[in-house]
Amino acid sequence: MALRTPPLGAAHESRDAKVTEFGGWEMPVEFDSIRTEHESVREGVGKFDVSHMGEIVVSGPDADELMNRLTSNDVRTVDAGTAQYAAITDSEGVILDDTMLYRLPESRDEEFLFVPNAGNDVAMEERWESHRDEWNLDATVENRTEEYAMIAVQGPDSADLVAEATGDDALAELPNFAAIDTTIAGSEGLLARTGYTGEDGFEVIFPSADAEAVWEAFDCQPCGLGARDTLRMEAGLLLAGQDFDSEENPRNPYEAGIGFAVDTDTEFVGRDALAAVEESGPDERLVGFELDERAVPRHGYDIQSSDGEAIGTVTSGTMAPTLGVPIGLGYVPADHTEPGTDIGIVVRGEAKDAHITALPFYER
Repeated sequence: MALRTPPLGAAHESRDAKVTEFGGWEMPVEFDSIRTEHESVREGVGKFDVSHMGEIVVSGPDADELMNRLTSNDVRTVDAGTAQYAAITDSEGVILDDTMLYRLPESRDEEFLFVPNAGNDVAMEERWESHRDEWNLDATVENRTEEYAMIAVQGPDSADLVAEATGDDALAELPNFAAIDTTIAGSEGLLARTGYTGEDGFEVIFPSADAEAVWEAFDCQPCGLGARDTLRMEAGLLLAGQDFDSEENPRNPYEAGIGFAVDTDTEFVGRDALAAVEESGPDERLVGFELDERAVPRHGYDIQSSDGEAIGTVTSGTMAPTLGVPIGLGYVPADHTEPGTDIGIVVRGEAKDAHITALPFYER
Protein backbone atom coordinates (compact mmCIF):
# COMPACT_ATOMS: atom_id res chain seq x y z
CA MET A 1 0.00 0.00 0.00
CA ALA A 2 1.29 3.45 -0.93
CA LEU A 3 2.40 5.64 1.93
CA ARG A 4 0.24 8.64 2.81
CA THR A 5 2.00 11.96 2.23
CA PRO A 6 1.43 14.90 4.61
CA PRO A 7 0.38 18.24 3.07
CA LEU A 8 3.81 19.58 4.05
CA GLY A 9 5.64 16.86 2.12
CA ALA A 10 6.95 19.23 -0.56
CA ALA A 11 8.15 21.70 2.08
CA HIS A 12 10.08 18.94 3.85
CA GLU A 13 11.63 17.78 0.58
CA SER A 14 12.80 21.31 -0.23
CA ARG A 15 14.37 21.49 3.25
CA ASP A 16 16.25 18.18 2.56
CA ALA A 17 14.64 16.46 5.53
CA LYS A 18 15.33 12.77 6.06
CA VAL A 19 12.02 10.93 5.89
CA THR A 20 10.76 7.61 7.22
CA GLU A 21 7.62 5.50 7.20
CA PHE A 22 5.55 5.91 10.34
CA GLY A 23 2.03 4.58 10.78
CA GLY A 24 1.56 4.38 7.02
CA TRP A 25 2.79 7.96 6.47
CA GLU A 26 5.99 9.30 4.91
CA MET A 27 7.14 11.71 7.63
CA PRO A 28 10.29 13.76 8.35
CA VAL A 29 12.47 12.06 10.95
CA GLU A 30 15.34 14.58 11.00
CA PHE A 31 16.02 18.02 9.50
CA ASP A 32 19.45 18.88 10.95
CA SER A 33 20.26 16.50 13.80
CA ILE A 34 18.19 14.92 16.57
CA ARG A 35 20.35 16.63 19.20
CA THR A 36 20.01 20.08 17.59
CA GLU A 37 16.26 19.70 17.26
CA HIS A 38 15.87 18.23 20.76
CA GLU A 39 17.86 21.07 22.34
CA SER A 40 15.93 23.72 20.40
CA VAL A 41 12.73 22.53 22.07
CA ARG A 42 14.23 22.23 25.56
CA GLU A 43 15.98 25.61 25.36
CA GLY A 44 13.88 27.70 22.92
CA VAL A 45 11.24 26.58 20.47
CA GLY A 46 10.80 24.09 17.64
CA LYS A 47 8.01 23.07 15.27
CA PHE A 48 6.88 19.59 14.26
CA ASP A 49 4.71 18.42 11.39
CA VAL A 50 2.30 15.99 13.09
CA SER A 51 -0.19 15.75 10.24
CA HIS A 52 0.06 11.95 10.46
CA MET A 53 -2.18 12.11 13.53
CA GLY A 54 -5.85 11.43 12.83
CA GLU A 55 -8.69 13.94 13.17
CA ILE A 56 -12.23 12.67 13.66
CA VAL A 57 -15.19 14.98 14.31
CA VAL A 58 -18.21 13.66 16.24
CA SER A 59 -21.38 15.77 16.34
CA GLY A 60 -25.11 15.47 16.81
CA PRO A 61 -27.59 15.09 19.71
CA ASP A 62 -25.93 11.92 21.07
CA ALA A 63 -22.29 12.92 20.47
CA ASP A 64 -21.66 13.23 24.22
CA GLU A 65 -22.96 9.76 24.93
CA LEU A 66 -21.05 8.15 22.06
CA MET A 67 -17.79 9.77 23.15
CA ASN A 68 -18.39 8.88 26.80
CA ARG A 69 -19.08 5.22 26.03
CA LEU A 70 -15.99 4.80 23.82
CA THR A 71 -13.35 6.67 25.84
CA SER A 72 -12.13 5.96 29.35
CA ASN A 73 -12.52 9.43 30.85
CA ASP A 74 -15.65 11.45 31.60
CA VAL A 75 -16.30 13.78 28.66
CA ARG A 76 -19.14 15.41 30.59
CA THR A 77 -16.46 17.27 32.54
CA VAL A 78 -15.00 18.77 29.35
CA ASP A 79 -16.22 22.32 28.73
CA ALA A 80 -16.42 23.90 25.28
CA GLY A 81 -12.94 25.00 24.25
CA THR A 82 -11.05 22.51 26.42
CA ALA A 83 -9.30 19.18 25.87
CA GLN A 84 -9.02 15.86 27.71
CA TYR A 85 -6.64 12.90 27.49
CA ALA A 86 -8.25 9.43 27.42
CA ALA A 87 -7.69 5.82 26.46
CA ILE A 88 -9.81 3.82 24.04
CA THR A 89 -10.20 0.27 25.34
CA ASP A 90 -11.84 -3.00 24.32
CA SER A 91 -14.22 -4.99 26.54
CA GLU A 92 -11.24 -6.57 28.35
CA GLY A 93 -9.80 -3.16 29.19
CA VAL A 94 -6.93 -3.47 26.70
CA ILE A 95 -5.77 -0.16 25.23
CA LEU A 96 -6.63 0.09 21.53
CA ASP A 97 -5.37 3.66 21.29
CA ASP A 98 -4.84 6.76 23.39
CA THR A 99 -6.18 10.10 22.30
CA MET A 100 -6.58 13.79 22.97
CA LEU A 101 -10.19 14.87 22.55
CA TYR A 102 -11.48 18.41 22.27
CA ARG A 103 -14.93 19.74 22.93
CA LEU A 104 -14.79 22.38 20.24
CA PRO A 105 -15.37 26.09 20.96
CA GLU A 106 -19.04 27.10 21.02
CA SER A 107 -18.51 29.11 17.82
CA ARG A 108 -18.43 25.82 15.87
CA ASP A 109 -21.30 23.56 14.93
CA GLU A 110 -19.25 20.43 15.54
CA GLU A 111 -19.15 19.07 19.07
CA PHE A 112 -16.00 16.95 19.47
CA LEU A 113 -12.72 16.45 17.67
CA PHE A 114 -10.54 13.56 18.74
CA VAL A 115 -7.04 12.67 17.56
CA PRO A 116 -6.21 8.96 17.06
CA ASN A 117 -2.59 7.93 16.58
CA ALA A 118 -1.02 7.66 13.13
CA GLY A 119 -2.63 4.94 11.03
CA ASN A 120 -5.52 4.40 13.47
CA ASP A 121 -7.96 6.95 12.02
CA VAL A 122 -9.84 4.52 9.78
CA ALA A 123 -10.12 1.85 12.52
CA MET A 124 -11.38 4.42 15.03
CA GLU A 125 -13.84 5.87 12.51
CA GLU A 126 -15.23 2.36 11.95
CA ARG A 127 -15.33 1.69 15.70
CA TRP A 128 -17.29 4.86 16.36
CA GLU A 129 -19.73 4.20 13.51
CA SER A 130 -20.34 0.54 14.37
CA HIS A 131 -21.01 1.27 18.06
CA ARG A 132 -23.19 4.24 17.16
CA ASP A 133 -25.32 1.97 15.00
CA GLU A 134 -25.35 -0.85 17.59
CA TRP A 135 -26.48 1.55 20.34
CA ASN A 136 -28.90 3.38 18.00
CA LEU A 137 -27.40 6.79 18.81
CA ASP A 138 -27.94 9.95 16.80
CA ALA A 139 -24.40 11.14 16.04
CA THR A 140 -22.37 11.97 12.95
CA VAL A 141 -18.81 10.64 12.66
CA GLU A 142 -16.52 12.26 10.08
CA ASN A 143 -12.90 11.28 9.43
CA ARG A 144 -11.20 14.55 8.41
CA THR A 145 -7.61 13.35 8.60
CA GLU A 146 -6.97 14.13 4.94
CA GLU A 147 -8.58 17.58 5.24
CA TYR A 148 -6.41 18.90 8.06
CA ALA A 149 -2.75 19.59 8.74
CA MET A 150 -1.46 19.55 12.31
CA ILE A 151 1.61 21.41 13.57
CA ALA A 152 3.07 21.30 17.09
CA VAL A 153 5.02 24.35 18.33
CA GLN A 154 6.88 23.37 21.47
CA GLY A 155 9.37 24.86 23.91
CA PRO A 156 9.71 27.57 26.58
CA ASP A 157 9.55 30.30 23.90
CA SER A 158 6.52 28.83 22.12
CA ALA A 159 4.00 31.27 23.64
CA ASP A 160 5.89 34.26 22.27
CA LEU A 161 6.19 32.69 18.83
CA VAL A 162 2.51 31.73 18.69
CA ALA A 163 1.51 35.22 19.88
CA GLU A 164 3.63 36.69 17.08
CA ALA A 165 2.07 34.39 14.46
CA THR A 166 -1.49 35.09 15.57
CA GLY A 167 -1.06 38.72 16.63
CA ASP A 168 -2.75 37.81 19.91
CA ASP A 169 -0.60 38.55 22.99
CA ALA A 170 -3.33 37.10 25.23
CA LEU A 171 -2.36 33.60 24.08
CA ALA A 172 0.43 33.64 26.63
CA GLU A 173 -2.30 33.32 29.28
CA LEU A 174 -4.18 30.49 27.55
CA PRO A 175 -4.48 27.68 30.16
CA ASN A 176 -3.14 24.20 29.57
CA PHE A 177 -5.64 21.97 27.74
CA ALA A 178 -7.60 25.02 26.49
CA ALA A 179 -8.47 25.32 22.79
CA ILE A 180 -9.58 28.36 20.81
CA ASP A 181 -10.34 29.36 17.26
CA THR A 182 -7.57 31.45 15.76
CA THR A 183 -6.20 32.82 12.49
CA ILE A 184 -2.62 32.29 11.32
CA ALA A 185 -1.32 33.47 7.94
CA GLY A 186 -4.90 34.23 6.94
CA SER A 187 -6.07 30.69 7.67
CA GLU A 188 -8.72 29.90 10.29
CA GLY A 189 -8.05 26.93 12.54
CA LEU A 190 -7.97 25.49 16.04
CA LEU A 191 -5.14 26.18 18.50
CA ALA A 192 -4.71 24.27 21.78
CA ARG A 193 -2.17 24.49 24.58
CA THR A 194 -1.19 20.83 24.45
CA GLY A 195 1.82 18.81 23.36
CA TYR A 196 3.94 15.69 23.58
CA THR A 197 7.41 16.91 24.55
CA GLY A 198 7.26 17.74 28.26
CA GLU A 199 7.58 21.45 27.44
CA ASP A 200 5.13 24.30 27.24
CA GLY A 201 3.63 24.25 23.79
CA PHE A 202 0.77 24.48 21.35
CA GLU A 203 -0.79 22.32 18.68
CA VAL A 204 -2.60 23.89 15.73
CA ILE A 205 -4.99 22.23 13.28
CA PHE A 206 -5.63 23.94 9.94
CA PRO A 207 -7.00 23.10 6.49
CA SER A 208 -4.42 21.11 4.53
CA ALA A 209 -4.47 23.66 1.71
CA ASP A 210 -3.04 26.28 4.09
CA ALA A 211 -0.42 24.03 5.68
CA GLU A 212 2.69 25.60 4.11
CA ALA A 213 1.61 29.17 4.94
CA VAL A 214 0.94 28.23 8.58
CA TRP A 215 4.20 26.24 8.79
CA GLU A 216 6.20 29.23 7.49
CA ALA A 217 4.45 31.57 9.95
CA PHE A 218 6.43 29.90 12.75
CA ASP A 219 10.04 31.03 12.26
CA CYS A 220 11.90 28.42 14.33
CA GLN A 221 13.82 25.13 14.14
CA PRO A 222 11.91 22.42 12.22
CA CYS A 223 12.03 19.12 14.12
CA GLY A 224 11.43 15.54 13.02
CA LEU A 225 10.09 12.38 14.58
CA GLY A 226 13.55 11.51 15.94
CA ALA A 227 13.61 14.49 18.30
CA ARG A 228 9.93 14.01 19.08
CA ASP A 229 10.78 10.48 20.29
CA THR A 230 13.68 11.50 22.56
CA LEU A 231 11.64 14.40 23.97
CA ARG A 232 8.59 12.27 24.77
CA MET A 233 10.75 9.54 26.33
CA GLU A 234 12.41 12.03 28.68
CA ALA A 235 8.89 13.18 29.60
CA GLY A 236 7.83 9.55 30.21
CA LEU A 237 5.04 9.66 27.61
CA LEU A 238 3.71 6.58 25.82
CA LEU A 239 4.17 5.80 22.13
CA ALA A 240 1.33 3.76 20.61
CA GLY A 241 2.48 0.59 18.87
CA GLN A 242 5.64 0.52 20.95
CA ASP A 243 4.79 1.05 24.65
CA PHE A 244 1.40 -0.60 24.11
CA ASP A 245 0.00 -2.59 21.20
CA SER A 246 -3.36 -4.34 21.36
CA GLU A 247 -2.01 -7.33 19.40
CA GLU A 248 1.71 -7.62 20.15
CA ASN A 249 1.82 -6.13 23.67
CA PRO A 250 -1.74 -5.79 25.04
CA ARG A 251 -1.82 -3.54 28.11
CA ASN A 252 -4.48 -1.88 30.21
CA PRO A 253 -4.24 1.77 31.36
CA TYR A 254 -3.18 0.84 34.90
CA GLU A 255 -0.28 -1.24 33.63
CA ALA A 256 0.71 1.56 31.25
CA GLY A 257 0.68 4.25 33.95
CA ILE A 258 -2.29 6.19 32.59
CA GLY A 259 -4.84 5.13 35.21
CA PHE A 260 -5.40 8.86 35.78
CA ALA A 261 -7.27 8.87 32.46
CA VAL A 262 -9.78 6.24 33.62
CA ASP A 263 -13.03 7.22 35.33
CA THR A 264 -14.88 4.08 36.40
CA ASP A 265 -17.88 6.18 37.42
CA THR A 266 -18.73 6.32 33.70
CA GLU A 267 -20.06 3.42 31.62
CA PHE A 268 -17.60 2.82 28.77
CA VAL A 269 -16.41 -0.24 26.87
CA GLY A 270 -13.92 -1.98 29.16
CA ARG A 271 -15.13 -0.25 32.32
CA ASP A 272 -15.94 -3.43 34.30
CA ALA A 273 -12.61 -5.08 33.50
CA LEU A 274 -10.71 -1.94 34.48
CA ALA A 275 -12.67 -1.53 37.72
CA ALA A 276 -11.44 -4.99 38.72
CA VAL A 277 -7.82 -4.09 37.90
CA GLU A 278 -8.16 -0.81 39.78
CA GLU A 279 -9.27 -2.69 42.88
CA SER A 280 -6.68 -5.49 42.77
CA GLY A 281 -3.78 -3.58 41.18
CA PRO A 282 -2.02 -4.67 37.98
CA ASP A 283 0.40 -7.60 38.05
CA GLU A 284 2.90 -5.64 35.94
CA ARG A 285 3.59 -1.94 35.51
CA LEU A 286 5.43 0.26 33.06
CA VAL A 287 8.57 1.66 34.71
CA GLY A 288 11.36 3.97 33.78
CA PHE A 289 14.95 2.84 34.17
CA GLU A 290 18.40 4.33 33.81
CA LEU A 291 21.49 2.38 32.80
CA ASP A 292 24.51 2.60 35.09
CA GLU A 293 26.86 1.39 32.35
CA ARG A 294 27.64 2.70 28.88
CA ALA A 295 25.09 1.24 26.44
CA VAL A 296 21.86 2.26 24.75
CA PRO A 297 18.70 0.25 25.49
CA ARG A 298 16.42 -0.53 22.56
CA HIS A 299 12.88 -1.79 22.04
CA GLY A 300 12.73 -5.57 22.56
CA TYR A 301 15.76 -5.95 24.83
CA ASP A 302 15.27 -8.21 27.88
CA ILE A 303 14.99 -6.83 31.42
CA GLN A 304 16.47 -9.00 34.19
CA SER A 305 16.19 -8.96 37.97
CA SER A 306 19.34 -8.42 40.03
CA ASP A 307 19.55 -12.25 40.18
CA GLY A 308 19.62 -12.57 36.40
CA GLU A 309 16.03 -13.76 36.03
CA ALA A 310 14.18 -12.51 32.92
CA ILE A 311 11.34 -10.30 34.21
CA GLY A 312 10.36 -8.06 31.31
CA THR A 313 11.08 -6.38 27.99
CA VAL A 314 12.19 -2.88 27.04
CA THR A 315 9.48 -1.02 25.11
CA SER A 316 11.39 2.25 24.47
CA GLY A 317 14.98 3.32 24.98
CA THR A 318 17.43 6.04 24.03
CA MET A 319 20.45 8.08 25.10
CA ALA A 320 18.63 11.04 26.67
CA PRO A 321 20.06 14.24 25.12
CA THR A 322 19.04 16.52 28.01
CA LEU A 323 20.08 14.16 30.80
CA GLY A 324 23.16 12.66 29.15
CA VAL A 325 22.34 9.14 30.34
CA PRO A 326 20.75 6.07 28.71
CA ILE A 327 17.09 5.70 29.71
CA GLY A 328 14.23 3.41 28.85
CA LEU A 329 10.71 2.19 29.55
CA GLY A 330 9.49 -1.36 30.05
CA TYR A 331 7.04 -3.59 31.89
CA VAL A 332 8.14 -5.48 35.00
CA PRO A 333 6.31 -7.33 37.82
CA ALA A 334 4.72 -5.04 40.41
CA ASP A 335 7.25 -6.10 43.08
CA HIS A 336 10.13 -4.73 40.95
CA THR A 337 8.78 -1.20 40.45
CA GLU A 338 10.20 0.64 43.46
CA PRO A 339 12.60 3.44 42.35
CA GLY A 340 16.17 2.42 43.09
CA THR A 341 15.53 -1.29 42.47
CA ASP A 342 18.52 -2.85 40.71
CA ILE A 343 17.83 -4.56 37.37
CA GLY A 344 19.80 -5.59 34.30
CA ILE A 345 19.23 -4.72 30.64
CA VAL A 346 20.53 -7.30 28.19
CA VAL A 347 22.38 -5.44 25.43
CA ARG A 348 23.81 -7.65 22.67
CA GLY A 349 23.79 -10.66 24.98
CA GLU A 350 25.40 -8.93 27.96
CA ALA A 351 23.47 -7.74 31.03
CA LYS A 352 24.17 -4.08 31.80
CA ASP A 353 23.55 -2.71 35.29
CA ALA A 354 20.52 -0.45 35.57
CA HIS A 355 18.03 0.75 38.15
CA ILE A 356 14.36 1.70 38.27
CA THR A 357 13.68 5.44 38.33
CA ALA A 358 10.56 7.48 38.92
CA LEU A 359 8.79 8.95 35.89
CA PRO A 360 9.07 11.37 34.25
CA PHE A 361 12.82 11.40 33.72
CA TYR A 362 12.61 15.11 32.88
CA GLU A 363 10.15 17.67 34.22
CA ARG A 364 10.27 21.37 33.41
